[in-house]
Amino acid sequence: MKIALVDSGLGLLAAAAALRGLRPDVDLVVSNDPAGMPWGPRTPEDLTERALACARAAAAFAPDALVVACNTASVHALAALRAELEPGLPVIGTVPAIKPAAAAGGRVAIWATPATTGSPYQRGLIAEFAAGAEVAEVACPGLADAVERADDAAIGAAVADAAARTPEGTAAIVLGCTHYELVEDRIRAAVLPRAAEGLRLYGSADAVAAQTLRRVGPAAGTPGGGTLTVLHSGRPAALQAAAAHYPQGRVIAGAVPAA
Repeated sequence: MKIALVDSGLGLLAAAAALRGLRPDVDLVVSNDPAGMPWGPRTPEDLTERALACARAAAAFAPDALVVACNTASVHALAALRAELEPGLPVIGTVPAIKPAAAAGGRVAIWATPATTGSPYQRGLIAEFAAGAEVAEVACPGLADAVERADDAAIGAAVADAAARTPEGTAAIVLGCTHYELVEDRIRAAVLPRAAEGLRLYGSADAVAAQTLRRVGPAAGTPGGGTLTVLHSGRPAALQAAAAHYPQGRVIAGAVPAA
């Protein structure tokens, strides 16, 4: 089984590690765009073209499915990706876990990039899945960039800033950017003093991995599988050194490079 993942940068590591946890034999093709990262501030048209370029490069390796492991790209480029690649290649998007967070009860905070916070897309998800809940949208400027660079000081500053703007008594935090899942423990520690007892964090990686495997179906494993192919803006590359800064990255970095 071979699964491709597309993102601007290291945010795809969370879903990749979740896939590897569910299927240790899965061959991964990670296709990102370090030269164009971050995608959030770009126009929808530019972002879509970059996502399509990464997806086309990954599709050349004949994966069984392609994961758009980026919330912003899922908002702006998912329809174009599906129009070009499906039905031959299933395309799975990433949606913030607002529905389960709201269903569990209590005050909900959605941490997301400034480009996503307050967007019609996010407001639509809130209206559809959390209409009866108390929801706060918390923009996290600089956090995704800091995670991409593995800059601990900048990560700490961005997390502390967002935590200070998270309402007292928050019961659940929705991680509305895949990069944030790489620093989930730091987010929890920063918010916990202000949060309700039993603070819950909701990422998307586990749900996306499970949905991907459902779309692929019971494909047979490949003997000696578990390989890794890395593409940067469509060109063969090595996984960014910053990936090893995160547990999910170390899981992926330990894979055997594809021949």
